[in-house]
This record gives sequence, C-alpha cells and structure tokens, in this order.
Amino acid sequence: MSITLLLIIFTCAVSFWAFNDQRVFNSLKHQPVIEHRSGQYYRMLTSGFLHGDFIHLFFNMFVLYEFGRFVEAYFALIIPNQWYKVVFLLVYLFMIVAADIPTYLKHKENPYFASVGASGAVSGIIFMYILLNPWAMLGLFGIIPIPAIIFGGLYLWYSSWASKNSSDLIDHDAHFFGAVTGIFILIAINPSVISTFLDQLINQFPF
Repeated sequence: MSITLLLIIFTCAVSFWAFNDQRVFNSLKHQPVIEHRSGQYYRMLTSGFLHGDFIHLFFNMFVLYEFGRFVEAYFALIIPNQWYKVVFLLVYLFMIVAADIPTYLKHKENPYFASVGASGAVSGIIFMYILLNPWAMLGLFGIIPIPAIIFGGLYLWYSSWASKNSSDLIDHDAHFFGAVTGIFILIAINPSVISTFLDQLINQFPF
C-alpha cells in the first residue's frame, strides 16, 4: 500500500475520532499560546491529522490523493529500494510542522488563535508537483483550467495577502509556508530538479 493512501486512512481515522470527541480535538489542535506556555509542541504535528468538518477533510484528502500519488512515485524513482517510502513519510510529517512554525511565532501570545488541518503539508505536495510539471493544467476553484505554474504564483500571492488582510479562520500562513517548504525540500533531495524545471518552463511553453 502506498504511503499516500496510508496517510489518508490515518488522517481520516484521527479526524473522525476528534469529530466525536471534543476533548481529543482540543488536546491535539495547533494552539500556539498553549504550546508556548506548556511546551506542548507536539500539537504542531498532531493538528495536521485533525479537520474542522467533513468538507475540510474531504477536500484535503482528495487533493492529497490526486497529487501525493505522483510525488510519491517520483520519490520512488530517485530514492533506492523501499527507502523512498520512509523519506516520503518523513517529508510529509516535517511539512506539517514546518507550516505551523510561522503561526506559532506569530500567535504564541494570542489565546484566541488555533488551527487544524493537513493543508500545510498538502500545499507542499502540490508545489512539489508544480516544480515537476509547471505546465500541467490544474483547476482554479476546481473548475477553470490554468497552468500549474500560474496557479502556484496566484496561490502564493493570495496566501500572503490573505494572511495580512483576511479575517477568516483559515491559516493562510500555513498554506504559504507549507508550499515554500515543499519546494525547498524537493530541491534539497534532488537539486537537478531546478534545471529540469527551467527546461520545461522554457522549452515546453504551450502558448
């Protein structure tokens, strides 16, 4: 079984558990003020397996399934034997935490901030895919076809803008930094991806 599918199953199991037990939800969610004052830093990891509702869970797991399979297959090509599974799992877990660090630093004295969701790590997976397939067509709002590289630029711009200007309950910082983390991790694992990306960007320009 693929690591992508195992992550989806585990995330759904933990999310369903928390849906039915508020104490579990409260003890695992990312809440910087508690992490800072009580040292419960594990929340930056466990929050990545919680979701606010079924729609939030479905959307993240659908996107993880669609892009995670491709990225995991790429890891299998560049990492020998079955070690790619371990590396892919560790990378995913690291991206969950890395995406939450900025919000921890930003809100560690704010008792009203909390967040949950796999969006940070999923954003990292999406941007790994974009780095490997810059001209692939993605669906903006799930409907409008748009080249992956343009989608990525819009995604980063909006996440940065919304983190400063939006008053919704979405952790836009986690989206932004999860995406950036995904890019740097893939480059660190296989630096040649930069030249491949540039070659595709220039020589496969579709317009």
